Amino acid sequence: MNALAGRATRAITSIRVRLAVALSVALLPVLVLGVMQSIFAFRAEADSRRQSLELAAGRSAAIARARIEAAGVLLQTLGPGSVGLECAQRLADVRARLPGYANLIRFDAHGRVACAAATTPLDVQRGARPWFQALRGGQAMVVASAPGAAYANEPAVLAAIRAGPPDQFEGAMAAVLTLQGLKLETANRFLPQGAEVALVDSHDQIFAATQPQAFGAPPRGWRDVAVKRGAAIWNGPDAQGRPRSYSVAPLVNNDVFVLLSAPAPGLLSWAWINPISRLLLPLLAFVLGLAAVWYAAERGVIRWIVYLQRVAAIYARGRFTVRPLQAERAPPEIRELAATLDAMAGAIVARDASLMDSLAEKDALMREIHHRVKNNLQIITSLLNMQQRALADPAAKAAMNDTRQRITALAQIYRALYQGPDLKRVDLRPFLEELTAQLLANDMTSTALVRTEVHADPLVIDRDRLAPIALFAVEAITNAQKHAFGPQGGTLEVGFHVRGEEAELSIGDDGPGAAESLGGGVGRTLMTAFARQLRGKVTFETRDPRGLTVRLVFPTPQVMAPGT
Repeated sequence: MNALAGRATRAITSIRVRLAVALSVALLPVLVLGVMQSIFAFRAEADSRRQSLELAAGRSAAIARARIEAAGVLLQTLGPGSVGLECAQRLADVRARLPGYANLIRFDAHGRVACAAATTPLDVQRGARPWFQALRGGQAMVVASAPGAAYANEPAVLAAIRAGPPDQFEGAMAAVLTLQGLKLETANRFLPQGAEVALVDSHDQIFAATQPQAFGAPPRGWRDVAVKRGAAIWNGPDAQGRPRSYSVAPLVNNDVFVLLSAPAPGLLSWAWINPISRLLLPLLAFVLGLAAVWYAAERGVIRWIVYLQRVAAIYARGRFTVRPLQAERAPPEIRELAATLDAMAGAIVARDASLMDSLAEKDALMREIHHRVKNNLQIITSLLNMQQRALADPAAKAAMNDTRQRITALAQIYRALYQGPDLKRVDLRPFLEELTAQLLANDMTSTALVRTEVHADPLVIDRDRLAPIALFAVEAITNAQKHAFGPQGGTLEVGFHVRGEEAELSIGDDGPGAAESLGGGVGRTLMTAFARQLRGKVTFETRDPRGLTVRLVFPTPQVMAPGT
């Protein structure tokens, strides 16, 4: 039963495991679709970020370009009057009224500062600077990416116009514009958090940046793409190796460009920033779907299977009166299975009742047969007894008496079988007591008083082994009656003891007989044959001072090997 219960438990566990696997496989597409949706959303958002960055770069470049053009107009306005003693004061007043200018400067034809709105650093190489030479060569306006000495305490750019008539170079008017003054926005709501802005020339040199560490080397060909399309975008590491997105737009004459840089989060960091709307919801839907289907299966199927398994375990213990009444609330399939189980239990009960009736009838018949066999043997014994009385030859009488005693033993076996609770087994102790008393009571050759002592251990033995034991006892007791007891009588000792794997039957007397008195007669031959039938051995021992003991040692029936 325990093995059956263990197999049932393992079967239920296997069903649960298979159900979990099946549900996981069935709901896996939901999770896969959610993950794919998250990846597509990440890519879409990345494209949106790049487009926002591109638009912001173009917008910033347009605003900065307009600012620089406004600065050029201002410089042209100030140009004719930017000489004399009041020059510095005029420039300072204009700078104060127009925020966004770090400095306004008037240079002479040699690049020296004629006047300025604020203190201007000394630069002895200014006249040789490319931007100054471009103005000397006839260019009307330049935006200097590398003006030389610093003109402000923050990232700035210098816008300069040529001073004087077209055929004569009289110097330059310059305006120093900071990045803040150029209105390059990094706090635009369309830009990612952490965006930075810089100005870069066509030689990949960043000459002004809000955060220099946020920019890295641009890729090859970026300038051509920016000039052709009006903007260029790419992804790459910054100066510290962090991934960022870049967008660039031309600012002035395709020589100066506005460069925006924004953090480029990876899929994992993006998923961490957007857990609910991206990955958490598909995963939560998968878990909730799995839990819901598992709960429905557990409540609708598994628990009823477990209930029916408990009922089947009860049936396995032989209690078929239990009925699966709780299954009436189960689904139709489970109710049908419970009804089948109930019908099977009813059929088993009916079959058991029929079998029990058949067994009872068979037992009654067997008892009747044993009783009739016993009666027939008693009739034979009575006939032999009558025949024995009619005989005059002592040898014939003795032979008749031995035969009668053997038949009495067989009759005693059948009597013990039909009177006992088991038709196949007999308790050896009361059987030996009754058999000894019966043999002594039926002895007609002697009228001497014989005292009997029977000491037997209890042992339930089958009838096939009982017959040779009983016949062995008959031969030994008959031998004692013939040779041990005289007119004065004597004592007959019958013992049966179980010693582990061996059992011993001993029959002793206190008469004058000895082992040699048995000779090679029929009695000794029969005892040896009975011992061999029991797979035992027989010994004849002379007792001190007188008497004889016959011992039969054989394997205890309960511990004999199967099939013996």
